[in-house]
Amino acid sequence: MTLLLEDRDVRTAEAEWVPACPVADLEPSWGEAALIRARQIALFLLSPREVYAVSHRDPSTSAHVMARGIVGSRGDRPTIASPLHKEVYDLGSGECFTDPTLLLETFRTRIVGGMIEVEVLS
Repeated sequence: MTLLLEDRDVRTAEAEWVPACPVADLEPSWGEAALIRARQIALFLLSPREVYAVSHRDPSTSAHVMARGIVGSRGDRPTIASPLHKEVYDLGSGECFTDPTLLLETFRTRIVGGMIEVEVLS
């Protein structure tokens, strides 16, 4: 879920916000992979102020393919379906709708001055 700069939230001292890319570099409803602090993270722009970040690693197969997944929704919850076996994950929580034993790692995002930042452990 995207936070705007004016949003306030207290996080642990171990986490830091890392610039990923300008918002203009992403296409709506299309994933892009980014290497952030030696981690492969998939970014998804759903609207000009709504960006999600998840692990690029598919929890089911361990292949780094999630940025090529299919963006959709379940009700009002945005989802990503793995391009390999079509497991469907909630983009906000990482919960898998098709296999409750799987969990996709998620990262908080925010937009600051037109730049997407991702919160990662330092």
